[in-house]
Amino acid sequence: MKIEIKKTEKPVDYEEAIRFLEERVDKIHKKEEKELIWILKHRSIYTAGTSYRESEVLDKSVKLCITNRGGKITYHGPGQLICYFVINLNKRKKDIRNFINTIENTIIDVLKEYQIKAFADRKNIGIWVKNKKKNKKLGAIGIRIKKWIAYHGFSININTNLDKYKKIIPCGLKNSNVTNLYTIKKQSYNNLDRKIVKELIKNLKI
Repeated sequence: MKIEIKKTEKPVDYEEAIRFLEERVDKIHKKEEKELIWILKHRSIYTAGTSYRESEVLDKSVKLCITNRGGKITYHGPGQLICYFVINLNKRKKDIRNFINTIENTIIDVLKEYQIKAFADRKNIGIWVKNKKKNKKLGAIGIRIKKWIAYHGFSININTNLDKYKKIIPCGLKNSNVTNLYTIKKQSYNNLDRKIVKELIKNLKI
C-alpha cells in the first residue's frame, strides 16, 4: 500500500495546511490520491477543537483558530514536531481507539530510542512523561474522521516555549503540566521526525 511522505521545512500557515488535508481526504475517497504523512511546523498559533470551552482561554488576548478536529485547545509553534496524516481506515480496522493507540505506541516506542520513558493515558489522549513525580504532557493528538478517513495529526514538543501554554488550559486539563523533550533530556533530536515516520508506517502496516 503506497503512501506519500511529505516534509516541509518552512513554517506552513495552519489554515492552509488544514485545507490541504481536507482536499486530500476527498481525493483519497475518490481513489484519486495516495494516503499521506506530512511533517511540518507552524508559526505560533492556538487552535481549538470541537469540545473546547471559552473558559479554557486564560489570556483573553489570545486569538483562537477554531478547527473541526477532536479535542480542546492546544498550542502550535517553533520548536515543535508536527505530523499530519490522511489515513484510510476503510483499508484497516474501522476502530478509532485502535488508531489512536497506534499513534501513541508509535511515539512511545521511538522515544525509547532516546532513553525517554513516555506513556499513554486512556482518560487523557496524548503522550505523557513523569518528571519530578508529576505527569507532564509531551505530545498532543487531534483527529477527525470523515468517510472513515482519519486526518489532522499529532505534535511533540521538542524545545517549545512552555510559557505559551500558561495562556490556556491545554487540552482542558487544569493544573496539568506541559513539558518538552529538552527539559527532560537535552540531546539531539534531529532524526526524530524520520524515526516517527518509519515507525508509523510499520505500525499501520502500510
